[in-house]
Amino acid sequence: MSKIADGALAPKGANKIEWAWQYMPSLRFLEDKYRDAMPFKGAVIAACLHLEAKTACLLLTLKRLGATVAACGSNPLSTQDDICAALVDGGVDVFSRRGMSVEEYFANVRAVLDFGPNVIIDDGADLVATVHTERPDLIPNIRGASEETTSGVKRLKAMQSDGVLKFPVISVNDALSKYLFDNRYGTGQSVWDGVLRTTNMVVAGRVVVIAGYGWCGKGVAKRAAGLGARVVVTEIDPHKACEALMDGFDVMPMAEAARVGDIFLTLTGNVSVIDGRHFPLMKNGAVMGNAGHFDVEISKPDLSALAERVEHLRDNVDTYVMKDGRRLNLLGEGRLTNLACADGHPIEIMDLSFSLQLEAALHVYTHRMQPGIHAVPEETDRAVMESKLAALGVTLDRLTKAQEEYMRSWKE
Repeated sequence: MSKIADGALAPKGANKIEWAWQYMPSLRFLEDKYRDAMPFKGAVIAACLHLEAKTACLLLTLKRLGATVAACGSNPLSTQDDICAALVDGGVDVFSRRGMSVEEYFANVRAVLDFGPNVIIDDGADLVATVHTERPDLIPNIRGASEETTSGVKRLKAMQSDGVLKFPVISVNDALSKYLFDNRYGTGQSVWDGVLRTTNMVVAGRVVVIAGYGWCGKGVAKRAAGLGARVVVTEIDPHKACEALMDGFDVMPMAEAARVGDIFLTLTGNVSVIDGRHFPLMKNGAVMGNAGHFDVEISKPDLSALAERVEHLRDNVDTYVMKDGRRLNLLGEGRLTNLACADGHPIEIMDLSFSLQLEAALHVYTHRMQPGIHAVPEETDRAVMESKLAALGVTLDRLTKAQEEYMRSWKE
């Protein structure tokens, strides 16, 4: 039933998966822990995720623990065709190909939902949203979902606020083991991996403009500074702006930053962060990349309207030649730079996130929960981090009985 680009690519994909698997000790630990119980026996899991090697490790683990798994890619340029082929060989139904059109993308989302899932693993909330808008007949059978991204959680909160979210969703994104590491260290490294692979440019001495100083923005800004860049942050939140200042970065509106920046990276989850107001102000040769989930932060319609033509001198770079001769470079069609132009977050980081996804999927499958957004259980969050530290050979201090009693006491 799968729909992929080329099944003959499976051996290459299998090699990538095997490489990733050896650096995912937390996920391996969970597979060993649950193997005998087969806790997903009878579960039908629909997943909309970036289909690359680390994701494949999660999907195959779910399959080996008893689930029927159907997956589609959560971004047209993050799908790796060899990984899709290897997943199909491993018994996962896959509907995706790199470079698929928007129409194909949503057709693949619908194809995955046709499996009649009782658990959803989402990345951007497209599966959850499509169920509510197009397939409400599936809702009675869905025990719950999990969501991994900041952008997806924003959509879910809007659905909950409108009173339309009809089943429970665990916000994996808000777990400490996720956002402290995935958002900050994962995004911080993988975005620069994408920029450097794609441009072959030096970062040292350049002005890097970071739009948004949330956990992802903090990570990308820190890595930019480490590479020798002068960092400018744009923000709408006064607390985050002050934090950026105290971290040693300049803060200014995008209208000012547009004049001085060499590399622009958006990490806000919002629309038109860089648009027709800013493109005329930019330097010749400016590079723009987006690390938000959707390709709306850098306005491609405005950029196209202002450009005389578009050139393609390097893979994953669209060079918009302005009427005055300036060249503005957009990475990865404005899609996720770290996945469209590279391999996404480092393996060890995604080991944490996907361990949480597995535990969240198991929780919604085995518990009856009320509709709405739920946090990852604290004990689960802590257990995932403890397993990671144990795999790294790191041990922690433990409170003595006297210390525990002191912490519970209000008297001196």
